[in-house]
Amino acid sequence: MGEKLLVFGAKVWLEGRLTKCDVLVSEGKVERIAERIDATEGVVEIDGRGKFLLPGLVDMHVHLREPGFAYKETILSGSRAAAAGGFTTVCTMPNLAPAPDSPEHLQAQLDIIARDAAIEVLPYATITTDRKGAELVDYAALAPSVAGFSDDGTGVQSAEVMEQAMERVAATGKILAAHCEVESLLHGGYIHDGEWCAAHGHKGICSESEWAEVKRDIEIAERTGCRLHVCHISTKESVALIREAKKRGVKVTCETAPHYLVLCDEDLKEEGRFKMNPPLRARADMEALREGLVDGTIDVVATDHAPHSAEEKSRGLAGSAMGVVGIETSLAAVYTFMVAGGVIDFGRMVELMAERPRELLGLKGGLRVGERADMVLVDFDKEFTVSPEEFLSCGKATPFEGMRMRGEVLCTIAGGKVAYQK
Repeated sequence: MGEKLLVFGAKVWLEGRLTKCDVLVSEGKVERIAERIDATEGVVEIDGRGKFLLPGLVDMHVHLREPGFAYKETILSGSRAAAAGGFTTVCTMPNLAPAPDSPEHLQAQLDIIARDAAIEVLPYATITTDRKGAELVDYAALAPSVAGFSDDGTGVQSAEVMEQAMERVAATGKILAAHCEVESLLHGGYIHDGEWCAAHGHKGICSESEWAEVKRDIEIAERTGCRLHVCHISTKESVALIREAKKRGVKVTCETAPHYLVLCDEDLKEEGRFKMNPPLRARADMEALREGLVDGTIDVVATDHAPHSAEEKSRGLAGSAMGVVGIETSLAAVYTFMVAGGVIDFGRMVELMAERPRELLGLKGGLRVGERADMVLVDFDKEFTVSPEEFLSCGKATPFEGMRMRGEVLCTIAGGKVAYQK
């Protein structure tokens, strides 16, 4: 913790704008930000000239697979991959074995995090025991150690159970992160129920399977006062429902993922790397999500980084496991297609990927004097081709494979320490 770092000459994101200055890190915190800081003996210098220094990114939705599924990803590999993507905090979803549904089961995960994590890793606890949608967990006992509560991977099917859960989660002040999916509407589907699906003989997932539960959960949140955070929205109806709920003053926030903003079902190929849940939707849905970024309906861009083994992703659209990786391409995808693409401005990107998630989770850290030093140095002029074989993640399945992007992470500083350097 005693190491001193000096990032010099970078364009630094300060108070809502870019300012060319130097940043001195000492004892894990930002000690000083000034136009020029001279290096003293023992200071490690990092050349930021021509580059951008941003607050460390925060991903509210990742799957690091440990404990229980270490063959897909580990806390070690996943947190290193996150650091390579510019993230200094990630929140891990609870589809694990054991699921973090009790202090004892949660501790199994916390012990691995303490031993192996390269950055800050905050787990979600479950909403229900073993994520089975029936028995409620002890929210008060779990709340001090978690980012929030989620049964991600499955939606809570019972409105009664969800109402009881929201009432109790509201008392903790934590967020309830809802995976919204009506299982009775799935009918064995695995890609979006659209024209491409019909033309290629696949089974589709209708949009209503998502938005019907979004609608239900908003109504419950409105009654209970719970802080509802809707995970990985993919449909235009979900955007509209959340927009209207916010106007009514409901405590609802939401996220979407880069692949839903950049791709739609017209881009599908007969490969497992295009299979995720929710699926890539229609072009109209993608355009509605982009509008939601612009008008503030969507609060956060999260990756839903979901690694699987190569074998599990090798069985085409019908047979492959649901989920793609994204933590090492997220920043570049958003910058390339949303910022350079003219959809949002640079500041909105920082808000979506660093500032708003930090605010929602009540996190410390960032790029302010006296705060824990969490920051990322990026070259937004550097163009590269997405090559999964170069990923630090154990998972390699990405729909972005082979695409050209701009925005190379050069150095990630988490808690005042270099967590990644190119």
